[in-house]
Amino acid sequence: MTQNPFKFTAQQLSELVDPKNEELLKKYGGLEGIAQALKVDVKTGLPIHKPEDGNIFADREEVFGRNVLPETKSKSLLQLMWEALHDKIMIILSVAAIVSLSIGLYEDFGPGSENNDEPKVHWIEGVAILVSVFIVITAGSINDYQKEKQFRALNAKKDDRKVKALRGGENVMISVYDVQVGDVLLLEPGDLLCADGVFIQGHNLKCDESAATGESDTIEKAADKEHLILSGSKVTEGVGSFLVTAVGVNSFHGKTMMSLRTENEDTPLQVKLNALAEKIAVIGTAAAVLMFFVLIIKYVIQLIRDDNIDKSFASVLSEIVKIFISAITVVVVAVPEGLPLAVTLALAFATTRMLKDNNLVRVLNACETMGGATTVCSDKTGTLTQNKMTVVKGVVGRFFGFEGPEQIARLAEDLKSFKGKTDPANKEIKDGAELLDVLVEGISINSTAFEGENDEGKIEFIGSKSETALLGMTKAMGIDYRSYRDNPCYQVVQVYPFSSAKKSMATLIKVNREAKGTGKGSFYRMHVKGASEIVLRYSTKALLLPEGGFKFPGKTKAPELPTIVPLTRALAEDYNNNIIERFANESLRTFSLAYRDFEEDEFKAYLNEPTEEEILSHNAALTEIGNKDLTFMSLVGIEDPVRPGVPEAVATCRNAGVVVRMVTGDNINTARAIATKCGIYTQGGIAMEGPKFRTLTEEEMDKILPRLQVLARSSPTDKQILVGRLKYLGETVAVTGDGTNDGPALKMADVGFSMGIAGTEVAKEASSIILMDDNFSSIVKALLWGRSVNDSVKKFLQFQLTVNITAVIVTFISAIVDGENGSALTAVQLLWVNLIMDTLAALALATEKPTQDMLLRPPESKRSPLITHSMWKMIVGEAIFQVIINFVLLFAGPYIFTNWLQTLKDHGGVMSSGPGKGHPQEKAFNEEKTVLKTMVFNTFVFLQIFNEINCRRIDNRLNVFAGIYKNAYFICIFIFIAVAQFLIVTFGGDAFKTTSLNAAQWGICILLGFLSLPLGMILRLIPDSTFALCLPKLPAAADPVDFTEPLPDFLNPPRADTGLSTSSAERHRNAELKWDFALNAIRPEMNLFGTIHGGRSGRAMSGSSPRIQTSTTGDVGGRVSSFANNGRAMTAPVQNAFNAKQAWKIAMVGVARQRRENNEV
Repeated sequence: MTQNPFKFTAQQLSELVDPKNEELLKKYGGLEGIAQALKVDVKTGLPIHKPEDGNIFADREEVFGRNVLPETKSKSLLQLMWEALHDKIMIILSVAAIVSLSIGLYEDFGPGSENNDEPKVHWIEGVAILVSVFIVITAGSINDYQKEKQFRALNAKKDDRKVKALRGGENVMISVYDVQVGDVLLLEPGDLLCADGVFIQGHNLKCDESAATGESDTIEKAADKEHLILSGSKVTEGVGSFLVTAVGVNSFHGKTMMSLRTENEDTPLQVKLNALAEKIAVIGTAAAVLMFFVLIIKYVIQLIRDDNIDKSFASVLSEIVKIFISAITVVVVAVPEGLPLAVTLALAFATTRMLKDNNLVRVLNACETMGGATTVCSDKTGTLTQNKMTVVKGVVGRFFGFEGPEQIARLAEDLKSFKGKTDPANKEIKDGAELLDVLVEGISINSTAFEGENDEGKIEFIGSKSETALLGMTKAMGIDYRSYRDNPCYQVVQVYPFSSAKKSMATLIKVNREAKGTGKGSFYRMHVKGASEIVLRYSTKALLLPEGGFKFPGKTKAPELPTIVPLTRALAEDYNNNIIERFANESLRTFSLAYRDFEEDEFKAYLNEPTEEEILSHNAALTEIGNKDLTFMSLVGIEDPVRPGVPEAVATCRNAGVVVRMVTGDNINTARAIATKCGIYTQGGIAMEGPKFRTLTEEEMDKILPRLQVLARSSPTDKQILVGRLKYLGETVAVTGDGTNDGPALKMADVGFSMGIAGTEVAKEASSIILMDDNFSSIVKALLWGRSVNDSVKKFLQFQLTVNITAVIVTFISAIVDGENGSALTAVQLLWVNLIMDTLAALALATEKPTQDMLLRPPESKRSPLITHSMWKMIVGEAIFQVIINFVLLFAGPYIFTNWLQTLKDHGGVMSSGPGKGHPQEKAFNEEKTVLKTMVFNTFVFLQIFNEINCRRIDNRLNVFAGIYKNAYFICIFIFIAVAQFLIVTFGGDAFKTTSLNAAQWGICILLGFLSLPLGMILRLIPDSTFALCLPKLPAAADPVDFTEPLPDFLNPPRADTGLSTSSAERHRNAELKWDFALNAIRPEMNLFGTIHGGRSGRAMSGSSPRIQTSTTGDVGGRVSSFANNGRAMTAPVQNAFNAKQAWKIAMVGVARQRRENNEV
C-alpha cells in the first residue's frame, strides 16, 4: 500500500462512532480538523466525478475503502451437495454402497461367474443405494440454493439507492456505492443514512437511531449538541448536512453486517439424528460382524464334518464372499437410508407451504427447530401491534362519547344533530355543527401529516403517528382534511411545531368570515393539540354538549343544550378521574384539542411593532397567546391496536406450552397494558425494565426468568442477555426483531424471525425465517409446521426402525439356520423393502399436513430423546410381532400348509439342505421352498404396508385414519406399493427369487399383514409406564412455574421513607411544588418575551426585567388583560385564586402515570 495521503486512517475515523466518542472528535480537531485532514471544503464538497476523468477518488478508496460490503460468496450447487455429503448418515450409506457395489460386481463378473446361471443383479443394490444418496443430497441442496436465491431477490431492490450530495458546490444525486469518505451528504426527513459522519449544519435535525442502537428517543444533531452521525439510522425531522468519515466495512452499519456472517449451528434434530446414526452404525456393524463370524464358524464346521462339500480354494473363497455379502446386507438393512430423505422431504414440503403462510424460511433446518421452541421473545410494535396509531374512543364536549369504528364513522352526523344553545347571543358557544367544524379544522390545519404514497405505492397518511391517527379519524368520519387545509378562507399565520418538551403543537390561523360565509371581517384562531394534561393546563373554559353516544359517566351533570362553562375544579376532576385515568388504564395515549379565538382588534393589541413575524415566531409568543385561556373541546384516546388474531395466537402458544415474552423499548406501563391485552402478561407474572434486568446476577435472573413476561425499556444488550440466559437454561428460543440492533440477538437465538416489511437488511441477514406480513400469528404457523416436521420425521423413524429391526433379525437368524446359509429375504428383496419402499414411505409420511392437535401438547426439550417411550412401545411391539409372524410362517409353514408344501415338510423344512442333487423330489422341494419364502417376503411387505398406517400417529390415540383422506400422497403411495408388490411377486422371477401365488396364498399374506393394525390398537392401550422400566429414563420434566409465590426480595427493595403522606392534601402540595418548579424554569422565557415586546428601547437593551403583575381575579373564565393595558407586564394569578393553574394541579394528581406514557406523543 502506498503512503497514506490523509492524516487519518480508516480505523481511526471509525473509532469516532463505535462507540460514539465526542472527546475523540475534539482531539481530532472537530469538524474543521477532520475536513482539513480529508482535504475537503465542507462548503463545496468533493469535486464532481466525470467518467472521462477516470477514478479521481482512487486514493480515498485505497485508504478508506468503498461504500460496499464484500459480497457474500454464494455457495454453488456442487458445494452445497458436497457439504450435504458430509452428513454422518450419508457417509455410512456411501461406504456401505461402495462395499456392496464392489462385492456385487465381483459376484456377478468375477472369476467363476460365467458358470453361474443366476441373473447378474447383485451390483444393483450398491448402485441403488448410491442413487438414493444422490437423490437426498441433491434434493436438500437444491432446496437450500433456491431459498438463498429467494432471500437475495427479496433484498435486491433495497441494495442500491440514490442520495443527495454536495460536490463541486452543487447538489447532485449519487449512488450509495459511490459515496466517499470526505463527501458532504445532504439530509432530509426519511433519509436512511448510508455512512458515518460528523454534523456540519442543519435545522432541527433529528435522527432515529433505534435501528442501530436501540435508543427509542430521537437524537437531535446540532453544533451545540451531538455531532456524530450513525450509518443505519434514519432522519425523522429537519434538514442538514454531514461530512462522511467512514463507509463500507469500516462504518457502524457495515461492521454490524459483517459480524453476522457466521456459520449456523446444528439444530436439535440434526444433533439427535447424528447421534442415532452413530448408534445404528455401531449396532449394525456389531450384528454384521457377529453374523459373519457365526456363519464362518458354521461353514468351517461343515467343511470338517461333511466330506461331500467342495473344498477347493475357489469354492471356499466363493462361500466366504457369499457370507460376507450376507453380513454387509445386514449393515445395509440396519442403516435407515430413508431417514435423511424423510427429513429433507419434510423440510422441503413444510417450507414450501410455510411461504403461503407468510414465512420465508432462509435456513431450512430452522423449520424443525421451531417445532421444539419453548419460548418466544417478541417485539411489540409491528409484531404484536399494527404499528399504526388509531383513534379508538374519545369525547367531544365532555358528554358526547364515541368508541369503536362504527361510532366514529357516524360521529359527524351525530354532532350535527345537536341544535340550539343555552345562550343564542353568545358567539363563543358552539352548537354541534359548529363544534364539528372547529374540531375538524383543528385536526386538519394544525397538522404536518399528509396523505401520499408509501414505498409500496399505496396511499396512506404520512407523518407522526399521532397526527396520522387524527387524520385517519376525520377520514373515517367521511371528511377530507384537504377541504380545510386547502380552503382559501383559512390563512396560516404561524405554526409552532410539536416539541417533545412542550408535548403540544399549535397553529395560528386567520379566518375570513366572508369567504367562509359566516359574516363580515376576519378573526384569528389558535388551535392547540397535545398531551391531555398539557392542553388541560392551558385551558380556562370548556365546551359542553348534551349527553349522547358512548357514555363515560362522571359526577358532572350534562347540559340540556350546547354551552360553554368555566373549567371548574369539579369539571377538571371529572375529566381527570373519569376519562384521562380510564384511558390511561386501558393503555391509551390521550390527545386533546382546544382553541382560542381573537377578534382582529384584540389580536393586534398584542402587537405594537410591525415585525409581527419576528414576535409571533418566538416561543414566548406561544406562551402568551397559545398556552392560556384556551377552550377545551375534545379528548381522544389513541393506541397502536393489537393485531387481529394476536391474543388467540398467544393463547395457542400457551396451550402448546410455549412461553411468549414481550421485549420492547416502550415504557413499563404501556408494555404491561399491551401485554395484558395480548394475553402475555398474566396474574403472578413479572414485568420489569431493562436497566433493572441487566443489573441482576445470573442466580437472580434464573429465579425470575420462568415468570418474566414483559421486559420494557430494553436495549439490544438486554435482549441478548435474555436470549443467552434462556439458552443456558436449556430453552429453545425464538426471537423476533426488525432493527439493526436486533441482529446479534436474532443470530444468537435458535430461531430468529425478522420482519419482511419493517425489517432492516441487517435483521433479515441475521434471521432464519422472515415474516412476510410482520404478524405474530405467522409465528404460530411456523410453530405448527415445525412440529409437523418433527412429527413427520418421528413417524418415519418409527416406521423405518420397525422395518429395519424386523429385517435384521429375520435376515440374521434365517441365514444362520438355513441349510444353505441363505437368508429368508434375498439382497434384491431387501433392496425393495429397504430402499424403494422406505423412500416412498418417507414421501408418504413426510407430507402429512399439520393438525391443530399438535399445538395441544408441550414442546420437547433439547434433552428429550428422539424416540419417545410411546414410539419404543410401538417399534418393539410391532417388531416382535412381525418377527414372530415371519418365523412362524418360515419354520412352521410347511407343517401348517401341507397341501401346498408337503414335499418341503417331508424333507425337514427350510432348515434342511433338501433331498440332494439328482433326487426326484429336488425340483418340487426347491419350488415349494421358493413358494414359502415368497409368502414370507409378501407377508413381510404387507406387514409394513399396514404398519405404515399405524405410524401415522406417534401418540397413544387410537384413530390412525384421522385425516388420511386429506393426504393424497399417502393414499397414492399406499396403492402404488401394493400394486408394485403384486407385480414383483408375480413377475419378479429369478431377479427377486419369487414365484406367483394363488388367491388363497395372497389372502393369507394380506390377512397376516393386516394384523399389525389391531396390534397397534392393543399396544396403544398399554400404558407407556409398562415399557418405561426397560427403556432409557427420560429427562425429568421441569417443575411447573408457581405464579402464586411471592416475588423475590431483590425485586421489591424497601422504599425510601420520603416522609410524604399519601393523602389528597399531600398530593396537592406535591403538585404545587412541581408547578413552582416549572414556573421558575420558564422565567427566562418570560423575561425574553417582555424584552421583545419592549421594542428596541433602552430598557430592553439594558436587560432590565419586565414587571410581573399579579392578578387577583378568582374567576376561571376571567380575561387576562392585554399587554397594552398591563404595561407589557406578564400576568400570573395569585396562589389562592382557583384558575387554570390550579385546575392543572388537580389534573396532575391523577395523570402522573399518563405523563409518563406521553413521553413520545
